[in-house]
Amino acid sequence: MVMNSTVNEFILFGLTQDPRKQKAVFGVFLMLYLATLLGNFLIVVTIKRSRTLGSPMYFFLFYLSFTDACLSTTTAPRLIVDAISQRKTISYNECMTQVFSAHFFGCMEIFVLILMAFDRYVAICKPLRYTTIMNRHVCSVLVILGWVGSCIHSSAQIFLALRLPFCGPNVIDHYFCDLQPLLKLACMDTYVINLLVVSNSGAICTVSFIILLISYVIILYSLRNYSAEGRRKSLSTCTSHFIVVVLFFGPCIFIYTRPATTFPVDKVVAVFYTIGAPLLNPLIYTLRNAEVKNAMKMLWCSKV
Repeated sequence: MVMNSTVNEFILFGLTQDPRKQKAVFGVFLMLYLATLLGNFLIVVTIKRSRTLGSPMYFFLFYLSFTDACLSTTTAPRLIVDAISQRKTISYNECMTQVFSAHFFGCMEIFVLILMAFDRYVAICKPLRYTTIMNRHVCSVLVILGWVGSCIHSSAQIFLALRLPFCGPNVIDHYFCDLQPLLKLACMDTYVINLLVVSNSGAICTVSFIILLISYVIILYSLRNYSAEGRRKSLSTCTSHFIVVVLFFGPCIFIYTRPATTFPVDKVVAVFYTIGAPLLNPLIYTLRNAEVKNAMKMLWCSKV
């Protein structure tokens, strides 16, 4: 349903307008997207079927991989198809759906990363009470709260997007629909709406990143009481988590915490958290985690 708008469709500018570069974009991002789906599918199925990966950390990793696959699917297929299409249009309703989906799964990724950090905090700082605090019921409730919080956040975003009137230009200088590029096309003063975007998306990204940084500092401080082997294992797990956090939050903070200005580099930065992070997460969590690698070998070798 179109609200406050005489524009029924938008044209997505994409990453480039150079025909040769567009072919490269098609080939490269098709391979990256398929690798993302494969990597996250392997983790989801391995955790679901494996008897050795029953701890809360893998319960949350299951949802992280599922969210990664969904977040990538929100943006990558459109980018890939548009790279070889003459007509790069997206309807108003599809555009609004993409805004909602991207923020829904992006926000869920933030919540899952916070839950994973909380799980590591309890495991390292309160090891004797770990199984009591992080029981399956508590973990399930925390994930449900994450989905509810994501829905509230993305509903707020779509509410702002639906209030934007479009009465002229309809070329979005991006490869997917998001509020920042849409604000440039709106025929109204968008200062207040941009402040709301910054206070919503920007605040969630920044506050969550600070919370995660503090939690990892506390975890590192607590490791001083561990044995050398215990420190090594805990540091390996926390390093994996921290790499994922930086890869995701760095670009998000850059995009969503500044005034109503867009830069040409925004599209490239957005690739990191919409396509790059979902691709790298499975690699980081499998290559640096012996338990996941062993569970995969046992499960898939027995299938073969």
